[in-house]
Amino acid sequence: MRPRTLLELAQAIGCEVRNDSGVVVTGISTDSRAVEPGDLFVAISGETHDGNRFIGKAIAAGAVAAVTSDPELEGIPSLVVSDTLQALRDIAVLHRDDLNMPVVAITGSTGKTSTKDLLAGALPGAWASPRSFNNEVGVPLTILRTPLDARFLVAEVGSRGRGHIEFLMPAVRPDVAIVTNLGVVHLETFGTTEVLADSKFELVEALDDTGTAVLPAGEPRLRRPHRGTTVTFGKEPSADVHIGEVALDEVGFPSFRLDAAGESAAIRLRMAGAHQALNAAAAVGAGLAVGVGFADLVAGLEQATGSQWRMEIHRGRYTVVNDAYNANPDSTEAAMRTVAAIPGRHIAVLGKMAELGSLEASEHGRIGRLASELGFAAVVTVGEDPGIAAAAGPLARNVADVEMAHAVVSAILREGDVLLVKASRAVGLESLALRMAEEAQQ
Repeated sequence: MRPRTLLELAQAIGCEVRNDSGVVVTGISTDSRAVEPGDLFVAISGETHDGNRFIGKAIAAGAVAAVTSDPELEGIPSLVVSDTLQALRDIAVLHRDDLNMPVVAITGSTGKTSTKDLLAGALPGAWASPRSFNNEVGVPLTILRTPLDARFLVAEVGSRGRGHIEFLMPAVRPDVAIVTNLGVVHLETFGTTEVLADSKFELVEALDDTGTAVLPAGEPRLRRPHRGTTVTFGKEPSADVHIGEVALDEVGFPSFRLDAAGESAAIRLRMAGAHQALNAAAAVGAGLAVGVGFADLVAGLEQATGSQWRMEIHRGRYTVVNDAYNANPDSTEAAMRTVAAIPGRHIAVLGKMAELGSLEASEHGRIGRLASELGFAAVVTVGEDPGIAAAAGPLARNVADVEMAHAVVSAILREGDVLLVKASRAVGLESLALRMAEEAQQ
């Protein structure tokens, strides 16, 4: 963000200023451990976390002021608000006014981060959400950290229920809205698949008459009236961006033919999984909508790489597929099918898939049966078995924690095996994946 006075920020978000002595803010932080000199520290508070407790630490680290909900805070330059999360959003709205570039926003049940990574690689000079900055804190921070000279902004936007995306739209104001798909993720908070569809469509509803919605061709729940135009993508022959049959190489990288806007190209991605072809098609639809040529998009896609802990391939004495950033039924199935296509004996370390609501038992059971159907040699579940091990049968074993999982997997791994590590973040399997990848090199 460009430098702004504390008074300017206060006027923009409509709040009280305290102890202002001409403070100039040059950045925004919500983490007292990552404060840079000149930052405005926004004290985000929730049910279990009170950012107001860390204001002193942030000031000591170089923050010049704070946004606080504590009316009794004294002696520190501050903006006093009732809702610090909304204040962060409103400051991002101010910076969005300064951005003169096409903005592409991406939501969906799965594939948001991969599509963001592919599109960021395909668009020259693009700025994109770091890692998976897709919630009420991460999206405003993405906007605020976008350089004024970026050519494009690619923002990932998540949702756990109605109104979450709508809340963020004043700061995002997309020119292009991508919905990757509708799955069963977060049904514990959405409640029904209809509410899930309504919630994701909030991104499309933020478009104006010049905007473009990029939507999966085979998803009837997204066939709704909206402002602007529609571009569809998928395997369906009617899709505006169409992909052909997908083949995986020895490390799971997909190759396929893609057709769009009267042009065609054979593509090989550097991101593992057959599902990445659909993500690439969505990226092409968005890239064409913001005026980038087909050939340039294809060249960029083929050089794009994925984010940390998302289908990372580590080869050594055995191969480790680190997909431990998160998990839901669709992404877990895609990861397992990708691993099953890689030559070798296949082993999976899995954990609970969170926030599935009433589908928790059936979806975990489906994943367990899939492991058996795909011919996995062994499945190790970590933590209380959510139903995967029970459904997988004799090939499965349940262990209490990551350390026990390491011992079990180390005992059964052989040279040339392929090991998949995947679960929701709460299980903490990323440490196991990193450890196994390091040991594969020894």
